[in-house]
Amino acid sequence: MHKYFKIILFLFFGHLSAQQKPVQTVYFDFDKYDLNDHQIKTIIDFAKKSDTTKIESIQIYGYCDDRGDNDYNFELSTNRVKTVQDILTSNGFNKNKIVVIEGKGRVILNKDSEGNINETRSENRRVDLFMVKKNSFGKGIYNSFQEKHKVGDRVYLENILFALGSSALPLESKKELDKIAAILQKNQKLEFEIRGHVCCTPSYYTDAIDEFTHERKLSFNRARNVYLYLISKKISPQRMTYKGCGNKFPLSKGAALDRRVEFVILKI
Repeated sequence: MHKYFKIILFLFFGHLSAQQKPVQTVYFDFDKYDLNDHQIKTIIDFAKKSDTTKIESIQIYGYCDDRGDNDYNFELSTNRVKTVQDILTSNGFNKNKIVVIEGKGRVILNKDSEGNINETRSENRRVDLFMVKKNSFGKGIYNSFQEKHKVGDRVYLENILFALGSSALPLESKKELDKIAAILQKNQKLEFEIRGHVCCTPSYYTDAIDEFTHERKLSFNRARNVYLYLISKKISPQRMTYKGCGNKFPLSKGAALDRRVEFVILKI
């Protein structure tokens, strides 16, 4: 259980490294999931000031300090997230914009935080809100599937990322693909191509090496693994194609965001 938790924590912080900083954080008392008046006002002010017409989505993550049982802390952190969600929606925030609601459990202390352990623990008893802005990657490039698309639109999702040199789908990517599969089940006419990408490869190579297969087909294998995962979720292979694009199309937003796949709309 402890090993599993460390793996989840590693994947999560690897994912956050590709995100912007939280747009809002609120803090909780020890072993509590209700908020004091000051923290409630913080959330209400955030809800009232947010222009949801410019927001693609909000992701909400909850945490606990390092004390207590893992299972109990996962439940406590989840309840903290639900508290924030309820305050947001009851004060006018569009509930359809809240796409990730997840308790992360306890935050393990490291040696650097042992100097002021009480302050560190109080900062770890929190909920963070992350914002994804609409169409933040330019014209025709989206960070979620839309109700209406045009042929040629590119859909890039920040949660579908890979570790350096790897084509294996991380847990966060599988969760995102589960949501995509549900959307695709509702829109049976949509056909698309899955394009894999890599970072950090010299221009004289067309692709990077996959550490699992030792082939210079990393971007291709990333796209294929997404394709196979969607098939396992009952998406017809007749609707999908896939290919590797190597390092030809960087986003210029850092290496982590270039270890990605995109969906290109072929038919609507």
